[in-house]
Amino acid sequence: MICLDTNYLILGLMPGSRESQELIQWAQAGETLITAMPAWYEFTCGPVTAKQVAAIRSFLHHLIAFDEPLAAEAARLFNAAGRKRTLRIDAMIAATAIVAGASLATNNLKDFSAFVPHGLKLV
Repeated sequence: MICLDTNYLILGLMPGSRESQELIQWAQAGETLITAMPAWYEFTCGPVTAKQVAAIRSFLHHLIAFDEPLAAEAARLFNAAGRKRTLRIDAMIAATAIVAGASLATNNLKDFSAFVPHGLKLV
């Protein structure tokens, strides 16, 4: 299972991009693709068209709602990673991947690497 970060959702729309090629390869291989609701929110803030949203949504098996257990995990990650304000949304996305048992596909390795020692697996 692979959890897609916002940048994978956005760049998945760009024909020929590495991200769009990986999305196609993962889908063809039968990989389960998910995303965190905070990433979906960031993606749909756009600018994107309804057709683009539908195209990316067609790759996703699940949009994972952000609930109380995810909030607790995100808070744990945020605190463990040093309470940097810029990591708040990233902690929510990382928590979703960890709780779902998924690896995270992201281009933001700098920020998400702070969560690797605390259970996050990166693609």
